[in-house]
Amino acid sequence: MLIENQKNYNVHEVESIFFRPTFCGKSASELGIRVIYNMPMPTTVQVFSHNSNILCDFSSGWQGGSAVERLQKSIPMTKVKAESAYSAEEYFSTIFELITNTSDVSLGDLTGTELEKAETELFRRAIADSVFATTWLGDTGGEISDYTTYDGLLYNILSQKDDEGDNMPVEVYEQDPGLSALDLFRYTWGNATDNLRALASEGELAFFVTSDIYDAYQMYLDSTGSAAAYADCVNGRPSLHYHGIPIVEVPTSKYGANKCQSFILLTDRRNFVLALNTADSPEKEIRMWYNPDEMENRQRAVFLAGTTVLDPQLVSGVVSHVIMEAL
Repeated sequence: MLIENQKNYNVHEVESIFFRPTFCGKSASELGIRVIYNMPMPTTVQVFSHNSNILCDFSSGWQGGSAVERLQKSIPMTKVKAESAYSAEEYFSTIFELITNTSDVSLGDLTGTELEKAETELFRRAIADSVFATTWLGDTGGEISDYTTYDGLLYNILSQKDDEGDNMPVEVYEQDPGLSALDLFRYTWGNATDNLRALASEGELAFFVTSDIYDAYQMYLDSTGSAAAYADCVNGRPSLHYHGIPIVEVPTSKYGANKCQSFILLTDRRNFVLALNTADSPEKEIRMWYNPDEMENRQRAVFLAGTTVLDPQLVSGVVSHVIMEAL
């Protein structure tokens, strides 16, 4: 197999090779959100809640109370296309580097399988990065960022309105130098609804924060002056927590999202949903081929993607006034 050879992947290969390794298991935990695959279209999420009082005095016959409450939320799915092109020289050097960085490779016997793995890994990383960025920053109106293929979680939250037409459920704050990262965490937790705070016992709550807040909180921990803080400052921290709740960094600056400066959001991980579908689109495909006319190696993926916030009432947080002005 040559690097110029065309490669096509079927539905099962697209899911197992390109999506599940990135958005399942440990990788999904690092994203911090709920990811669902290939649900029947239209994609609908069902959330059931148990009744808190189901005990009855014993007697014959059925005495069951009211039916279990159910929340149903449809996820708007958008057909998207990922494309990239490299000049033949750049492409070969990039693929060759991925191959030579593998410990068990034999440079004297590069098989087609090794070339395909390297080429697949290059495109898989690009797709994962773009999906992650759009999942958070997507805005089809282009007000928050340049990721416009589908609306992301941040837009879904900020577009929610209460009965008076005011934004909910987050607050807007000025980026005051006197307002510390610790203040933001305290305010977000203190402003959470009782229902949201009660979910802490289930172990699924998480803070989602931009890199500036994440770094500021880490600097605060470094400055506490304890031996443990010194050790963490030297050795690093594998993860950050506030009152036992994990903090997930959303590196918006990495994606050039200059319109989206700062936010901190507290919710149940299962409340933020990313849906991906590689089965129900007629044009679904992932292809890699060489274009001899342009002397380019090209890659294309077609699939469906969408996000939703199941219950906006189960979100607490603050966002920069710069974001709200953009909207």
